[in-house]
Amino acid sequence: MDVERLRSSKKKIIGLKQTIKAIKNDSVDVVYIANDAEEPIKNSILEECRGKDIQIVQVDTMKKLGEACGIDVNASCASLLKG
Repeated sequence: MDVERLRSSKKKIIGLKQTIKAIKNDSVDVVYIANDAEEPIKNSILEECRGKDIQIVQVDTMKKLGEACGIDVNASCASLLKG
């Protein structure tokens, strides 16, 4: 699992709205999705990623993803920006 890269990156986005906005702007390199996130959340992110050259990384739990982002709350998704 590539969460260490997320942990150390300065160019990360946390949360659904910001992630989808960045995907639409073609500025995302990697998307992290928590396996225990709600299906509609996962589906909306995957739908936005479809047809784009974006790596998708599955993370076991929202808690682990939140910790990898350096926040004290659960996170359903996060992403790394290009560049």
